[in-house]
Amino acid sequence: MYDIIIIGSGAGGSTMAYKLADSGKKILVIERGDFVPVEKENWESEEVFVKNRYTTTETWLDEHNKEFRPGMHYKVGGNTKFYGAALFRLREDDFNEIKHYGGVSPAWPIKYNDLQKYYLEAEKLYSVHGWRGSDPTEPPEAEAYPLMPLPHEPRIQEIFDELTNYGLHPFELPIGVNFNPHSAANAPYTLDRFDGFPDAAERKADAHICALSKALQYPNVELLTNAKVIQLLTDENGVKVSEVVIEQNGEQQKLQADLFILSAGAVNSAALLLNSANVHFTRGLANRSDQVGRNYMFHQNTALIALYTEPNPTKFGKTFGINDFYRATKDYEFPLGHIQMLGKSDEKQIAADSPVPAPGFTFEMMAQHAVDFWLTSEDLPDENNRVTVENGKIKITYKPNNQKGHELLKDELIKALKASGKFDSFLFKGFYFSKGMSIASPAHQNGTTRMGTDPLTSVVDTNCKAHDLDNLYIVDGGFFVSSGAVNPALTIIAMALRVGEYLKNSVLK
Repeated sequence: MYDIIIIGSGAGGSTMAYKLADSGKKILVIERGDFVPVEKENWESEEVFVKNRYTTTETWLDEHNKEFRPGMHYKVGGNTKFYGAALFRLREDDFNEIKHYGGVSPAWPIKYNDLQKYYLEAEKLYSVHGWRGSDPTEPPEAEAYPLMPLPHEPRIQEIFDELTNYGLHPFELPIGVNFNPHSAANAPYTLDRFDGFPDAAERKADAHICALSKALQYPNVELLTNAKVIQLLTDENGVKVSEVVIEQNGEQQKLQADLFILSAGAVNSAALLLNSANVHFTRGLANRSDQVGRNYMFHQNTALIALYTEPNPTKFGKTFGINDFYRATKDYEFPLGHIQMLGKSDEKQIAADSPVPAPGFTFEMMAQHAVDFWLTSEDLPDENNRVTVENGKIKITYKPNNQKGHELLKDELIKALKASGKFDSFLFKGFYFSKGMSIASPAHQNGTTRMGTDPLTSVVDTNCKAHDLDNLYIVDGGFFVSSGAVNPALTIIAMALRVGEYLKNSVLK
């Protein structure tokens, strides 16, 4: 019997464990996967991107019931072990209603001020490097970033300057990196293999290193790995969760607790609730609103590789972003989105994505000249974009929206790069290889257990408690009401800190 069971060890679950660790309560964190092994393959592109060494082998269904393998990482630390650690706050007006080319982004029941102090706490906990005020859309904050921004390598600084001269306002990207390694880290350090790679040197600010490892220093906190939660059971009255059913080593067992925190990720949390239907909740647990699994969002994302006329010897290029088009401008009636740099691609990554090399280039030469960008536009909530479960399999039904703004964002970036005169030498007006992200890439997943004050139209309240159950809190990307156009990780972390504080002050006795 536990006081608290936390399901999932990603950004939400690990941060919840950290925040509650000093409560003295007996806490169990359940993770369906194991630790990422520290091995040379951690930094090998072919193993990570071509052979998908660390992604799940399970398959999901698309809207046509065709199976696909999602880019999910069931590991201690969750997907944060593989993320790029760009840790953004949502903009202040992201919490308000905003009109887009594709529709309306609705208002949240909380405001930026409700999360501000927790954002700052999250930045400190996750070792965020940045420069307060360099981003023209940055929300208000009196304190500086905990750490100074990562320096631009020479070629990246040159591009930064060229874009500034063009009239844009590039800014220092907020990145979570810990230059003081974890005591158990034994790999040599290089700030290179970052986006999509696990960090054998444990310098990346992921949930395992920054939060869970600290929580586990308390004797009252336990971690159970390789244990998949397959069902939540309620008491006989259907007002509280009483047990979780886990599957470990082919066997099932039940675990009890007084309080349950579901942090399995927007997709898997929704699927677990739907799988936990009972006589009290015939459409799925905590789903009297019929909103569980609906409004699935994961952003309109594009990875764009631009070929520079001169070689780009950069090791780590993920140091600046552009938010000039995050909101409506004199040229655009509605927002377009956000641009940031990506980690430097290599020939194996490019070859895996492109059927043929660029004219006059080999894949090796493309990699030598590549400059990498990540573009994000807001994904709008649509109740028909949803997670369901069919015959035991997760099904994603999704129709893209707000695509016009995203296409305009790509156009603006390419126009700015071409203006420098450095991206079209000996290529036909510059060659731009662009890869969109499909439903198989759920890194920014959110929205499936949306927050609200009305139990008829939302799943959790403003403290992330399920409206329908007295002791279930859902703290992962599912609570998002709208997706904004920046990476969601820091908002999940900040909300976990906020909910953890609320639980300690108002619920736990």
